[in-house]
Amino acid sequence: MLPRILQFLFIIFIFLYHSSLFAKTGENKNFNQRYLSNYFSAQVSHENGDNDKAIKYFNSTKSILRDYPDYFDKYIQSLVLNGKVSEAIKQTKFFSSKNKVNNFQTIFLLTIDSIKNNNFEQVKNHLVTMNMVLNPSTYEQIIFQILKSYNKLFLDKNISEIKNYGKLSKILLAFQYCYLDDDKTNNYFVNLLNLEGGDYSRYLFFYLSNLINKNEYALAKKTSLKIEPITSTLLILQSKDWINQSKFKNFSEIFSCKSENDILAEIFFLLSNLYSSQEDYTASNFYLNISNFLNPKFKFNLSLASENYYLMDKNKELKNILKNFDDKDGIYYWYRVKKEFEILKEKEGKEISLNFLNSKIKKLKVKSPKVYFDLGNIYKNFKDYEKSIQNFNIALEEISKESVSYADILYRRGGSYERMKEYDNADKDLLLSLKLIPDQPYVLNYLAYSWLERKININQSMEMLLNAYQQRSDDPYIIDSVGWAYYLTKDYISAEKYLKSALLIMPDDPIVNDHYGDVLWKLDMKLQAGYYWKAAALSEEADEQLKKEINKKLIFGLNKLQ
Repeated sequence: MLPRILQFLFIIFIFLYHSSLFAKTGENKNFNQRYLSNYFSAQVSHENGDNDKAIKYFNSTKSILRDYPDYFDKYIQSLVLNGKVSEAIKQTKFFSSKNKVNNFQTIFLLTIDSIKNNNFEQVKNHLVTMNMVLNPSTYEQIIFQILKSYNKLFLDKNISEIKNYGKLSKILLAFQYCYLDDDKTNNYFVNLLNLEGGDYSRYLFFYLSNLINKNEYALAKKTSLKIEPITSTLLILQSKDWINQSKFKNFSEIFSCKSENDILAEIFFLLSNLYSSQEDYTASNFYLNISNFLNPKFKFNLSLASENYYLMDKNKELKNILKNFDDKDGIYYWYRVKKEFEILKEKEGKEISLNFLNSKIKKLKVKSPKVYFDLGNIYKNFKDYEKSIQNFNIALEEISKESVSYADILYRRGGSYERMKEYDNADKDLLLSLKLIPDQPYVLNYLAYSWLERKININQSMEMLLNAYQQRSDDPYIIDSVGWAYYLTKDYISAEKYLKSALLIMPDDPIVNDHYGDVLWKLDMKLQAGYYWKAAALSEEADEQLKKEINKKLIFGLNKLQ
């Protein structure tokens, strides 16, 4: 607490010092000490990401904004981050005309304004200035190159390729061909879908959109049949749903390759995604709001902002973003319901959050297998295994057995059966999952561990676990299972080796601590065994049954229990 107070006092001291200095030198005649509180509050609110408060305090100090360019930049950033891009541009124009200040943010927003108004000759002028003020070792250089290339495309109607940016260059080129309505467009989108080293499934939406734009409905429907109904992204699931319902116009209503604004909005969404992947959520939201300003029709992109706010633990902003998705938005409305449920679960607990969820499900218009899959997982996490199985059953009825998701749901339903001690059904599901997709490491681990717990098929379990371990040698749950298999086969030296490795990765896990305590006891390290049993018993994650078993060990050890 003390360091924060000292930092607070230090900032005030620096501010007062500079204020006094400005007053003495005549460089800031407009400054008045009465602005100190609002000035400081604006800075703090901006740094804390509370843009509503920041804008309030910035507005109360407008008479000094022009005297502090850095302060003004933060004001503009707060406006953009609050979704008030038009106001940010308006203020930037006024500030720029009065002060002749040229920095990247100022020129960028003026450029975006010209793009919004389709004034590409003016964009060209702004780019000359932007090139003079940008920092070449940052994303500013990339943004400049993109804007320069696309502005040339818009003016000359010819491809203006950007090289040396790897996969990004391929994405930028695909949209240039799409803008020109070139016959090669879909080939470029297919090439993006086949790129390795990342998830490029988003470009399936643009591939489908282009097919529909050319009235190739049959091919679009055929392609949509291959879309995985569970693991695909929200945008792709929404696309599949639209095609299933023959709502082809919905594609062009949110995006058109013929629109310069829509094209650049997609590019800035891509940039926003890059920042988010680097955990710079503020920069991500900044460029996402620029994207939304250029193409507000593509509101599904706002799901990225909701993910950012969720990771930033900003529930107020998250709830406001989620309001953009209503019951007409299919799978995105389910996404909203699920997020609101998660917020409520963390705040109010199981009963209230489940009541909320059940009330929403009754009114839910979209009946995608994804919904039932999610519900199955939700109920399973709450240990309501019967309802979990009911929802997994519905999901299985809705999808093909050839789907990768079918095997995954069998694995999850098998886990629910196992928790209910319906072992015949559990084994049946897990074995069928492995038959459909052999050697799945987590299915191998789950089934083998279940057999170990039941003390059956020990040797087969060991083979399965070693197979899983070869595929996922860094997974602590699989490492623990291998160690436990060695324990049950009385190879305590090998067991200790694997269980210790699992413990190093998950030092607080009660099961791993319990297992490690057991093997230490067998190795005649009884004092150390007690230490790990106590750690397991004190863990908040340990259930009552495990605690009872451990308490018996602490009193009697293992010899009298086995």
